[in-house]
Amino acid sequence: MAKIEILLPAMGEGIIEATITKWLVKEGDQVDEDQSIVEIATDKVDSEIPSPKSGKIEKLLFNENDIPKVGDTIAILNTGGSSEEKTEPEKIQDEKPQITKVEEPVQLQEIKVKETNHTESEISAHTANGKFLSPLVRSIAQKENISLSELDNIRGTGNTGRITKQDILNYLNTRTQTGLSANTHQQKSESPVVNTPPKQAISNEQMYSGGDYEIVQMDRMRKLIADHMVMSKQVSPHVTSFIEADVTNLVNWRNKHKNTFLEKENIKLTLTPLFVEATVKALKEFPMINVSVDGDKIIKKKNINIGMATALPSGNLIVPVIKQADKFNLLGLASQVNDLANRARENKLKPDEIQGGTFTITNFGTFGNTTGTPIINQPQVAILGVGAIIKKPAVIETPAGDAIAIRHIMILSLAYDHRVIDGALGGMFLKRIADNLENFDIKRNA
Repeated sequence: MAKIEILLPAMGEGIIEATITKWLVKEGDQVDEDQSIVEIATDKVDSEIPSPKSGKIEKLLFNENDIPKVGDTIAILNTGGSSEEKTEPEKIQDEKPQITKVEEPVQLQEIKVKETNHTESEISAHTANGKFLSPLVRSIAQKENISLSELDNIRGTGNTGRITKQDILNYLNTRTQTGLSANTHQQKSESPVVNTPPKQAISNEQMYSGGDYEIVQMDRMRKLIADHMVMSKQVSPHVTSFIEADVTNLVNWRNKHKNTFLEKENIKLTLTPLFVEATVKALKEFPMINVSVDGDKIIKKKNINIGMATALPSGNLIVPVIKQADKFNLLGLASQVNDLANRARENKLKPDEIQGGTFTITNFGTFGNTTGTPIINQPQVAILGVGAIIKKPAVIETPAGDAIAIRHIMILSLAYDHRVIDGALGGMFLKRIADNLENFDIKRNA
């Protein structure tokens, strides 16, 4: 009988392991090809792994909550064929699982950092400052007796500032050479170090006061969202600028051509690709917005990869990325926007399609909001908030002088990292986006 090894597939750059959160089958079950057999979770995504072929689950090699590494065999599938009695690995690493959840939304969530009081023998998934620790990093920290306070002082070079395996190994090497911990470096005297847990800003009495209430436990995605938002505010000093834009020409052009665009290209023309187009033009003019920060180094990104926040049916957000957005014309951008948004809502994105963004756009106007103050999507340094377009009376210049007319007005908000973007640069960049939208060419073809 033919047997197939089902391997833990690669799920994107920097992901070397995953947690088995739930087996969807048990030993002896018959499964169909492409039927989901297990749910897995990483610090970036939650995914399902499908069966590569039809057959019977002969053996499950990991239990729930175990943490296999990429490439490990997690199950044996018996296809019932007549080949020799041997196990043949099924190479499915390149078949990336579909994403069901991610932790990169861009809306502010009200959160509370939980009180932390762990010993070295029990390492939490998060430090007192909310820094996420992967299972591998926690394992090394526990083995080397590294405290949570020490981990808080290690600068992470991974995605969203996560501490990687190499980061903690480099720290261990430094600690071995100097004989000092990160905590010790910060002490100004030789008095003993007393590790006390951070105080809660709000007491339990205050938290649960106010009459009847219902407790709703955060799901894993919401916890990741909360952690990511806290981390972003801790990493980047946020500044937000606002500007009004008269987008009457753009709106009228889109209304005039959207039906033709749909009939000719079979693609729905929304306002989002027009916003992306205007933003890309501004990023090409102001490349110091398209950067990341590594300590005292600024990393200028050559590619312009635009993340677009997309609301999911669950109420959470996901940020698919248009890679090399500057290479697309309006038709290409519209195609990318529609495809990524539709597959995001259907949980059919691949891990690579939510990574590598260099700038993010979030649309408050989708929900009728005129503006907002978005949180930077780390490790980026800026994010554009797009408000609702509203008809308003406005003063316009005419050959006969100033006049009042009904115009389509919107507010744009730009949150940026004040470590590397000053008010002048942020203001000029935001003004350029507004100019690009206001000066839209109404004579261009659809």
